Amino acid sequence: LISEAESPFGEQRFNQFMQKLGKKPNSKNLDLNNCALSAADVTELASLLPFLPELEEISLSWNGCVGGTLKALTVHFHHVKLLKVLRLNNCRLTAEDVTSLGDAFEIVSQLEELDLSWNSNIGGKLSLLTKKLQKGCKLKLLKITDCNLTAKDGESLAEILNVIPNLEVLDLSINKYIGCSMKVIAQDLKNVPGLKELNLHMCGLKQDSLQGLDTALQHLAELRKLDVSCNKEIGGGFKDSTVHLASLKNLEVLDLHQCCVTEEDMTVLSQVIPLLSSLQELNLSSNKNVGVSSDPLLGRLRFLPKLKSVAISNCGLGEESFSSLAEAALHLPELEILDLSWNKCVGGNLKLLLGALKLATEIQVLRLSSCNLVAEDLALLTLLTRDGHLARLRKLDLSYNNNISDEGWVVFCQGLAVFKELSELDVSLRPSSCRDCGMWFGELIAALSKLPALAELGMQRWVLSESQRKRLESFNQDNKRNIRFD
Repeated sequence: LISEAESPFGEQRFNQFMQKLGKKPNSKNLDLNNCALSAADVTELASLLPFLPELEEISLSWNGCVGGTLKALTVHFHHVKLLKVLRLNNCRLTAEDVTSLGDAFEIVSQLEELDLSWNSNIGGKLSLLTKKLQKGCKLKLLKITDCNLTAKDGESLAEILNVIPNLEVLDLSINKYIGCSMKVIAQDLKNVPGLKELNLHMCGLKQDSLQGLDTALQHLAELRKLDVSCNKEIGGGFKDSTVHLASLKNLEVLDLHQCCVTEEDMTVLSQVIPLLSSLQELNLSSNKNVGVSSDPLLGRLRFLPKLKSVAISNCGLGEESFSSLAEAALHLPELEILDLSWNKCVGGNLKLLLGALKLATEIQVLRLSSCNLVAEDLALLTLLTRDGHLARLRKLDLSYNNNISDEGWVVFCQGLAVFKELSELDVSLRPSSCRDCGMWFGELIAALSKLPALAELGMQRWVLSESQRKRLESFNQDNKRNIRFD
């Protein structure tokens, strides 16, 4: 007799099930994300697990009906002992589901990735899962984004750090109450020395949380990404909590946007950030004191030649700080992304970046939204492209620059066709604005037809005549592009 797992009938049933959902059968990767699964589908799927002994990944994310039915699935997990990845984002998981998942941990001992993000009912119940984790658990990735976690859940998390020594990614973002227990979590981060990514975006961190976290950094030599963005109450805490940040020689991504960084913080960060020799991405956006600080952080970015992404949107830059950035950018040959949006001083002064933009042969994304740009600035961009620079540019954001004259747009559109790799362009006006498309519209349409990669075009608040609208729709008659206009 052949075993049930080897039965051709079982394989046929699985193939039919996947085809019904419009998916290709794969005996190792079961991807059913956003398939509008019903409770009956989950039950049928459970009955198919005996035929999938080689299964390594299960993704059921964005299927709300999974909530309340997970036990029907987990009781069959002994058939898929090779399972390494389980994704259950936004499945409306219940307390019973969390308990069932905890019970299954003893069975799927090879599990390396668990994603429970966007399940708000998990909040306050995480211990139902964590208390079941056994010492030596092989988890490498744990994501619990936006799950309404409580301070008590934070304590439960701290406890399991002792039993998951191989953890490499920990994402607790958008759990605003967990900040209260961050000091406890930080104390146990020493038990996961191989941690590579720590995401604490919008976690309600306070200054004392930052101090505890800094102490923990001395044990996290492998850390590649640190995100503490959108924690407004840590502003003022960096001046006392960056002792160990400078020791992160492998750190590649540092995100501090919207942290209410003070001038005193900037004094310290100006000394520490340039020491992060492996840094590739730096986000300081929405911290007004970055631009007004007398300490030359932006000028010292020259000491970080590996930087690929610099985001300084809405940082209150003045001409002096913008000039410092422009000079430092001359020493950033690998720069791919530059976001200067919402810094009014850029308008009329884009020429300060001329040298840097000539040398930045890798630049792919340039964001200049709401920068008070004028016609002269657009003429500069056009001149650069005609001279063979910005050849790899894929995304260009010029939105909310209402001061550009029709003549300025004409010059820009006449040179637009040179951006051969451009996939996204936004020239929208501010939400409170309304303006007729001028003589440049014909130049725009002519240029768009020469941009084969273009997929996104933003033209909101520009008023189109009937004939202009028809020309734009004719350009997009195959509906392969997303064109936004009013």
